Amino acid sequence: MTVDPSTLPLADNGMAASAENKTAQKSSWSRWFLVPLLMGTLFTGAVIGMYFQPPGLRVFFNTTGLEPGAGTDTPIAVAIQQVSTQEQVAVISEGDVVALGRIIPRGDVISVATPSGASDARIADINVTVGATVKAGDVLAVLDNLPQLQSAVASATADLRVSEATLLQTQASNAASLREAQAALERAEAAAVVARAELARSTSLLERGVTTRADFDQIVATATETERSVESAMATLSRYATGSQTVQADIAVAQANVAAANADLDTAMQNLDRAYVRAPETGTILGINVRVGERPPSDGLIDLGDTSHMTVEAEVYQTLIGRVTIGDPVTVSAEALSQDLNGVVSAIGLEIGRQSIMSDDPASNTDARVVDVIIVLDDASSRLAQRFTNLEAIVRIDAGRTQ
Repeated sequence: MTVDPSTLPLADNGMAASAENKTAQKSSWSRWFLVPLLMGTLFTGAVIGMYFQPPGLRVFFNTTGLEPGAGTDTPIAVAIQQVSTQEQVAVISEGDVVALGRIIPRGDVISVATPSGASDARIADINVTVGATVKAGDVLAVLDNLPQLQSAVASATADLRVSEATLLQTQASNAASLREAQAALERAEAAAVVARAELARSTSLLERGVTTRADFDQIVATATETERSVESAMATLSRYATGSQTVQADIAVAQANVAAANADLDTAMQNLDRAYVRAPETGTILGINVRVGERPPSDGLIDLGDTSHMTVEAEVYQTLIGRVTIGDPVTVSAEALSQDLNGVVSAIGLEIGRQSIMSDDPASNTDARVVDVIIVLDDASSRLAQRFTNLEAIVRIDAGRTQ
C-alpha cells in the first residue's frame, strides 16, 4: 500500500530553523554595510558640492536664502571677494590688507546746490544732461526768480543814470552860476569906475563952489553903492569859484548819489547771479536730482565729479592701518568690473571714524572703526572706472611693498 508523505507527521530535526537564521543574519550584515557606504557617499557629495558649486546647488541656496558658511564666524567656503566685514578681513588676510571701498572721482562727488539767498525759487530750466562735461562757471540750471532779479538790475541801472545826470546838471549849473557871477562883478566894477570918476569931478566942482552940497552927497552915495556892489559880486563869485566849499559840497552830494547808485547796481548784479546754478569746477554731470518746476532738494540738485582721473576710497580697519603706507600697490576688484583695477595708496587719513561703506550682510558690524585710505588709479584703470562712480569694491593693499 502506498502512503502519501504529505499525510504523515514530520519530525523537526532543527535543520529548517538553522537555514532561516542564517538567511536573517546575512540580511542584517548587509544593512550595516550600507551605513558607512551612505556616509561616504554623502561626504564625497558635500566636498564635490563645496568645491565645484554646481548650478543645482546654487539654485538651492538662492531659493532657500541660505549662504555657504553662514553658520560659522570663519567660513572656509567663502571666497575672499565675498568677505563683507572688517573682522573677517582681519582673520582671513595675513599678508595683504583687504578692505571695503568705493570708486569715486578725484576729489569725490560734488552735490551742486542753489546759490545762497535763492530762497524758495523753483527750477525754470536745466541746461545739462547726465554725462555732459562742463567747465567751471558754466550755467547748469536757471531758477524762476530770474525775471524779478532782472527787473531789479534794470531799476538800479535807471537810478544810476539819473544820478549821473544830476551830477552833470550840478556841474553845469555851477559853471553857469560862475559865469553869471563873473559878469556881475565886471558890471559892478565898471559902475564903480564911473562912480569914482564922477565923485572926483564933483569934489573939484564942490571946492570951486560950482555944485551944491546936495548934489555932491548924492554922488558920494552912488560911488559908495557901486563899491558895495563890487564887494557883493566878488563874494558871489567866490561861492562858485573852483575849490570853494559851496561848489565842492554840491558836487560832492551829486557824486555820492552816483556812488550809491553804482553800489545798488552792483548789488543787483550780484543778486542776479542767484538765478543761475553754476558749475563750481570742471567735471562730468553724474546725476540730476530735480526736474523743471520742482524746488531744489536740500542735498543738491546736480551731482558733479572730475572723472578725468578716478580714485578709490577704502575704509581700512583700525587694527590693520598700521601695515599700510603711502605708495603701497593696490588691486581693486568688483563683480561689475571686467578686470581688476590697479593703483597705489596716495593718502592715509588722520582720524579714526565709523564705517560708512556697508555690505549687504545684515549681520555685519556697522559700528566698525576704520581709517580712510585714498588710492589713485593708473590711467588705464581710471578709464575703466569712469562709469562706476560709487561702485562698492574689494580693495587689496599689498602692504609693505611699494612699486
